[in-house]
Amino acid sequence: MTSLAVANPGSLIQSVDWVAIAPPLIAAVAALAVLLTDLFLPERHRKWLGRLAAAGLALALIALLPLTGGSPRATFCVQNVAGGSGNAGCSYVADHFALVFQLLALGGALIAALLSAHTVEEEKLPGGEYWFLLLSSATGAALLPASRDLATMVIALEVASLPAFALVALRRDGRGAEAALKFFVSSVTATAVMLLGVGFVYAASGSLHLGAVAQGLEHAPGQLKPLAEAGAVLTLVGFAFKVAAVPFHFWVPDTYIGAPLPVAGYLSVVGKAAGLSGLALATTIAFRPYAHTWGLALAVLAAVTMTVGNVGALRQRFDTRYSAVRLLAWSSVGQAGYLLVPLAAAGYAPTGVDPLGATAAYALIYGVVNLGAFGVVAAVGRRAGTSVDDFRGLFARRRWTALALAFFLLCLAGLPPGVIGLFGKVVVFRAAVDAGLGWLAVVMAANVVVALYYYLLWTTRLFAPAPGAEEGAAPGAAPVGEAGAEGRLPATLTATLGLTASVAVVLSFAPQLVLQVAGGSLF
Repeated sequence: MTSLAVANPGSLIQSVDWVAIAPPLIAAVAALAVLLTDLFLPERHRKWLGRLAAAGLALALIALLPLTGGSPRATFCVQNVAGGSGNAGCSYVADHFALVFQLLALGGALIAALLSAHTVEEEKLPGGEYWFLLLSSATGAALLPASRDLATMVIALEVASLPAFALVALRRDGRGAEAALKFFVSSVTATAVMLLGVGFVYAASGSLHLGAVAQGLEHAPGQLKPLAEAGAVLTLVGFAFKVAAVPFHFWVPDTYIGAPLPVAGYLSVVGKAAGLSGLALATTIAFRPYAHTWGLALAVLAAVTMTVGNVGALRQRFDTRYSAVRLLAWSSVGQAGYLLVPLAAAGYAPTGVDPLGATAAYALIYGVVNLGAFGVVAAVGRRAGTSVDDFRGLFARRRWTALALAFFLLCLAGLPPGVIGLFGKVVVFRAAVDAGLGWLAVVMAANVVVALYYYLLWTTRLFAPAPGAEEGAAPGAAPVGEAGAEGRLPATLTATLGLTASVAVVLSFAPQLVLQVAGGSLF
């Protein structure tokens, strides 16, 4: 009789740290709950699905609190894996890096859910499918920053991406299907390239755990070095696509236009956060032996991305249909360039210096103000349109909405009173200078000046006289506030604008709440 016993049976059994995995797990359970509830809920009560989704995301955010104190928590670990830390053999690590990006992913998804409540109802989107897909994508986006092996990272990236394709396609006016097809084809191509790269890296290093990959690449035989370098480049392609870095940005404008506006805002923040976290983990941990190589590559990528994004926004006509969404799309490409600067600096930073905090801090700032801007576009688009010229005279019609958008745009531009945007850009700029990338800091400064033009031009539209306004009309004669001639905004939309504007104002008065992330190590 053959014995099936193993030498150490206890090594095959491990306890799962449920507290560590609670944030993405709660989002996943909420997704299944929404899907099952949709089967039995009467049509007249379908709006409760959105409330259930928002509650699930809020609970996932609350689940981050027990993880904020003490040392990082890890689970799904194997023994005898070489690496740079005691968690080298773990596939899931809830450290400071993971918590910051999980906050961004789940918080951004919650704001997108609040924005979506009126969109699902007014555009008659299938509620059960919509909320299930949004929660599923948020689950993948929250899982990715805590992943510490390449297999888990690829799975998390696909869990974040695949539902996003369907979310874009839910719009039934013809544009949604076309936008989803462009998004899908380009993303699948990038994923295929990334999987090929992961295979090369595994062949050269003999492991999928990020710390072990770094050691394997460092001691790889000479004949395997070309294979390892090619694998590293191909692996980064998939993450660069999610970040919308040039030349993997071409899907952004058309996809944002074709998608429901809350989905476009979600992709611009949560989708970007997922790709950015994966890019940071792959470069700074797994491909650490090639730091100067990918540091230079990311520096060039950052310079080209911010330049192409800002030039694209600069060339955008304000009188064309959907020009406001297109402008935000090109702006998000330019902002992606700024987000890549500290990642590039990490390749040149001396030991003990961690520029990734600057990326995390700027991503948090960008997430709040960009989702707020999409919220205002959604509010104005309900009754007017989504060209920039439709915002002319908005202050006379909706005073607080106009002030909120002006503040968001000034934050994105980095101008007072949007102080938090200014501090965010200074932190990113300093990361480049401290790493010796003076030329990249100069390129960034030039792009910030270029971006001022279109942000300020849109801002001035808000306070210009409305088209057709009667000469001699008393200032304020037009309806003001939120109950003017265009009717009241839905409660969820009002709450979203109030929430994002309040957070942006608070951060402008107390920027240390976010910028302290840039001061210490995230790992």
